[in-house]
Amino acid sequence: QVQLVESGGGLVQPGGSLRLSCAASGITFENTENIIAWYRQAPGNQRELVARMYAGDTTYYTASVRGRFTISRDDADNTLYLQMNKLEPEDTAVYYCNVFAARDRRGYWGQGTQVTVSH
Repeated sequence: QVQLVESGGGLVQPGGSLRLSCAASGITFENTENIIAWYRQAPGNQRELVARMYAGDTTYYTASVRGRFTISRDDADNTLYLQMNKLEPEDTAVYYCNVFAARDRRGYWGQGTQVTVSH
């Protein structure tokens, strides 16, 4: 059974930083056939892709976060990270960890962690 548990969200002032974590069980992030990603959903908006890692260490970022956010993983701990710098109020959302498991041909979601950027 795949389980993803996010942590690290909170309240931060504009210009600040946060690091989100996603601990996985039942699946291995290191497996290059899997696609691992962070999504976010702001109130009233659809869930959107923030960053993705695939084919090993290939990464993709949505334009609004490029240069500010960094997706990475720790294979020893089987944990996915999202380092978020220079946060803006527009980054306020619930952030979700996602993995598309090649073996299952389906995606899995974490429960989400709230990020609020405000004075």
